[in-house]
Amino acid sequence: MFGKVATKLTTGLGGLDYILRGILAGDNVVWQVNSSQQYKYFVKPYIQAAARTGNELIYLRFSGHEPLVPDDMEVQKHVLEPGKGFETFINDVHQIIKSNGRGGYYLFDCLSDLADYWYSDQMLGNFFRLTCPYLFDVEALAYFSLYRNYHSIYGTNPILNTAQIFIDVFHHKEQFYVQPIKVQYRYSPTMYMLHKWQDDEFPIVNNSATISEVLTSAPRLQLSSANYELGIWNRTFLLAEELLKNCDSPQENSQEAQNLKDKLIRMAISRDERISQLLKKYLTLEEILNIGKRVIGTGLIGGKAVGMLLARAILDKSDQRWQEMLESHDSFYLGSDVFYTFLVRNGIWWERQRQKDKEDFLEGSARARQRVLLGTFPDYIENQLSDLLDYFGQSPFIVRSSSLLEDNFGNAFAGKYESVFCVNQGPRIKRLEDLQTAIKTIYASAMSEKALIYRAQRGLLDHDEQMALLIQRVSGSFYGTLFMPHIAGVGFSFNPFVWNESIDPQAGVIRLVFGLGTRAVDRSDDDYTRVVALNAPEKRPEAGAGEVRQYTQKKVDVLDLEANQLSPSDFYEIVKRVPDLPLDILASRDPAVEKQIREHKMDSTLAWVLTFEKLLTQTDFVKNMRTMLKTIHQAYDYPVDIEFTCNFINGNYKINLLQCRPLQVKGVGENPEPPARIAESDLIMKTRGAVIGQGRITGIDRFVYVTPSAYSQLPIRDRYTVARIIGQLMHVPEFSQDKTIMLLGPGRWGTTSPELGVPISFSEIDTVSVICEMVEMHENLVPDVSLGTHLFSDLVEMDILYIALFPNQTHNYLNKDFFENSPNHLSRYLPDMEKWAGVLRVVESQDSNTLLYANTLSQDAVCYFDNEQPLPETVDGLREQ
Repeated sequence: MFGKVATKLTTGLGGLDYILRGILAGDNVVWQVNSSQQYKYFVKPYIQAAARTGNELIYLRFSGHEPLVPDDMEVQKHVLEPGKGFETFINDVHQIIKSNGRGGYYLFDCLSDLADYWYSDQMLGNFFRLTCPYLFDVEALAYFSLYRNYHSIYGTNPILNTAQIFIDVFHHKEQFYVQPIKVQYRYSPTMYMLHKWQDDEFPIVNNSATISEVLTSAPRLQLSSANYELGIWNRTFLLAEELLKNCDSPQENSQEAQNLKDKLIRMAISRDERISQLLKKYLTLEEILNIGKRVIGTGLIGGKAVGMLLARAILDKSDQRWQEMLESHDSFYLGSDVFYTFLVRNGIWWERQRQKDKEDFLEGSARARQRVLLGTFPDYIENQLSDLLDYFGQSPFIVRSSSLLEDNFGNAFAGKYESVFCVNQGPRIKRLEDLQTAIKTIYASAMSEKALIYRAQRGLLDHDEQMALLIQRVSGSFYGTLFMPHIAGVGFSFNPFVWNESIDPQAGVIRLVFGLGTRAVDRSDDDYTRVVALNAPEKRPEAGAGEVRQYTQKKVDVLDLEANQLSPSDFYEIVKRVPDLPLDILASRDPAVEKQIREHKMDSTLAWVLTFEKLLTQTDFVKNMRTMLKTIHQAYDYPVDIEFTCNFINGNYKINLLQCRPLQVKGVGENPEPPARIAESDLIMKTRGAVIGQGRITGIDRFVYVTPSAYSQLPIRDRYTVARIIGQLMHVPEFSQDKTIMLLGPGRWGTTSPELGVPISFSEIDTVSVICEMVEMHENLVPDVSLGTHLFSDLVEMDILYIALFPNQTHNYLNKDFFENSPNHLSRYLPDMEKWAGVLRVVESQDSNTLLYANTLSQDAVCYFDNEQPLPETVDGLREQ
């Protein structure tokens, strides 16, 4: 329940006064509405408040809409005639204000009609700029209204800039909502949120699903500061709009409409032929127009934005039930032309061109990134970004890369470009600065070493790689000073990690986390996720690796509103701070821990374990995710990879589809027959655990082995040194060219925490064929199946096999004598690194053929010497399931 602000001036609605932090003398309040009837709902309590507080109501009547004040009510009413001209009208208004002296409650008819009388938005703006300060000086309270989507920036901007209070009004499903856009000289952390009018109260709407549904229910034009000059961009969209207005819906299929649709797709959405064919099939002309209204600047919206929109359109056309199940999206797109304009404006264009040189593409990239971060935007782009900020209020949003090549067939660019959360708290000028910094950070990441190396590896340096941006509302709910979704994850329509015979690869797989999806797409060094085969959700890959509780998620990524940043939090701390979470859906109670709690009077929250069991077994979530993936897969005629969130509202859930792209698969599921017998003396390595990638029997030319016992004794700085040496070794042509290399090391490869593994980047080891993680460094650290992470995308794209080895478990074996006592060839390739030979060993295959057998279905892998002779001694268990 909200309190009331004690003040003589009031809107008549105590809850509204509270969220505005009081009404001050001189406040000019502007309501943006769809109709005069909406305005009247807020005028009625205002009139009553004037009478109740003994303030005279001065009503200025000049519009053609119905009177705002009943004729029989005793108020000071002035009937004015704007048709006599601007100067006469404004003089009459000012004379009324002057004659009434200080104070008073003023009520104006809807201002939009003045623009009709004067045929000018500019004159409407001039009227307000002259009248509002006059009312402010006499300390009066005044109400005005404007019709939404009725005026150009020449009318709305002067009003917004001059008014003390500007409030957006929405009416959806028989319910009124308000969102303050401007409140001068007052601030609160929730002031600019969407609020629901509920009796006399205005509680905030705290979940993204409802916010986006309400805001998108109101028709909109472009962001109000868009340039209305009729250049080629606006002319083309205007032609399409006129065509839709003047024809019935069946005529959208006319040749003229199809030609215009094709042009708009090429102009604003995609020029990729394969994607364009899907867009033509699933997007209507009206939907394309709505996309155009949310573009900042001009240019293409980029691959990530296209994938999200296309997947939603596919679902929408397949079954209307998705309209209710999917959370509405209200994203914006920073057009790709803005990126090139920014480079030219800030003198970075020629730096960018030098990055197309295959020999020296990294030279000068650091300098270019620095110049990007210091760059500035044109005024018209800054104005549109300012409007975007007003639209989102104080809701968090994320700025995501959406380059032209990103998320297309063949090139995922997973994790190569930045995404930046804008928690969107603090003064407006600071929030606008944070938004611009986020954009520049992503622009700079287009010139990062990992992005340029990725492009070079795929022969894309000379391709047109403009950077568009996707700006999305963060899906989730407010919980005090925290914001987070209930569930986030990634999903594949094809399951490349088949760890049990009952699992159907065609059914798909999802990887779930509680909280923000950063823990699903970025490999967490110290935590785990829930991997779910969609045809067998009860099967857990961890079953052979230890107790379920040990390998469940312990950390949660949230947005901290006070700190204004993304923060990792302990799961149990979140449970304590947020009592109204749908815990019974997300987590299970551990009976063994509950017994300990009773016996030792411990904290009861410790019994919760993030298993998602009820979600998976007692709701239709699994069924719907499987249908979603299958539907999009069939439309693409290709496996797909999605990112999503899921939030529960009043017992029902909504899914937010955030991203969709073609899944890069290379023969996953093709498995060779295992070798019949292997002599004990010929065995190098054997594992049963996580085996991900294309099943194969392949020769191994070289092993790079990080000795666990020696590595674990190194100080942190030396572990970084070892990682750099490995990266250097992997790119010595004599060592890596045309060779099959297997890399083995303790803990996790690519970790950011050296105490948990080897802190190496993927670009440093992209020449290897097999990566093996050994659970030797930390007894409680189990290799996390990295489905859906950026690391996984890199492994799949480069056809690198991933293997986890558990030396102390059944069906796992490592021939340490082979690795630690065979000749070390490190100094042959890196003569200056001889002192590291005790930690890093390079072992060449012996004269006999060294083979690796890997089967992704049975989750078996074995590396051995193939002597092609009858073998009396055998290693059993390869065929066991």
